[in-house]
Amino acid sequence: MPEPKIIGILGAGRVGTALARLVFAAGYEVRVATARPPAEIALLLEIMAPGALPDTAEALIADSDIVILALPLSKYRSLRPELLAGKIVIDAMNYWAPTDGSIPEFEGEAASSEVVQGHLAGARLVRSFNHLGYHEIEQRARPHGHPERRALVLAGDDAEARNMVAGFIDRLGYDPVDAGGLLASRRFGVGTPVFGADFGRREMTELLSRDHRVAAIQ
Repeated sequence: MPEPKIIGILGAGRVGTALARLVFAAGYEVRVATARPPAEIALLLEIMAPGALPDTAEALIADSDIVILALPLSKYRSLRPELLAGKIVIDAMNYWAPTDGSIPEFEGEAASSEVVQGHLAGARLVRSFNHLGYHEIEQRARPHGHPERRALVLAGDDAEARNMVAGFIDRLGYDPVDAGGLLASRRFGVGTPVFGADFGRREMTELLSRDHRVAAIQ
């Protein structure tokens, strides 16, 4: 697949703006959209994510090579499946009942990304960035080969999409660890040993493998 050039971010909160800064610093064109008109978030982006361009969600999705979901998970149903069909989409959202309120579809065994994929049936969804705190997104990025480079896990059912996202993660300053299909995202969600863990690639791979073996025994 061709190297992505335009990265669209839906959401301009702490996660969205931190990602926008990091992605722009890595040399990508960055566009950001919220439910508000572009003119109403222009000043916010000028202050919080210089270089990122405000856009409408429709135009952002159409033009972007990768779309990152960085909005509150409770708003996932506001996403229009027909616009995201065929697009590579990174789900960076988490389910936080204390702030989102109890959402029945996220209270079961399925990972939140499995629910989101069900809504965005045609999207090439990849889960990643969710187990990294927004305050760490820029601070923990390191050049390729750096001994303190942190690992980021990704999972998705589309192998080609995972490959593109892995390359994107690497360029941002993290070592990608491919966990496989979207079902594997259950192993790095909120409350798992991986969530918030600061490990390199080898340690993260071993942690995921160990967690998988325990789950299989149970």
